Amino acid sequence: MNKTEILNNICYTELVYGRINKKLKSNFSKSEIEIMLFNLIQETDKKSFQKVGKNFYLTNVDKNIRITVNSNTFRIITVDRVVK
Repeated sequence: MNKTEILNNICYTELVYGRINKKLKSNFSKSEIEIMLFNLIQETDKKSFQKVGKNFYLTNVDKNIRITVNSNTFRIITVDRVVK
């Protein structure tokens, strides 16, 4: 899996913005979410990327966040807090 490919093709649905804010208990704008996720993916070590079935799971341990990305469309599915 190629981190650059994910960063270049990442996309969002209208519903995912609300889902991300709900899961993170935040109220970010669409552009704030896109910038935050781009930066998180960029700074996440490649060994923290895992492909399971049709999804990539990118876990940023420093920020306690896991991003789920569809491996075919590169669409963000959800973002979860990682409990230490």
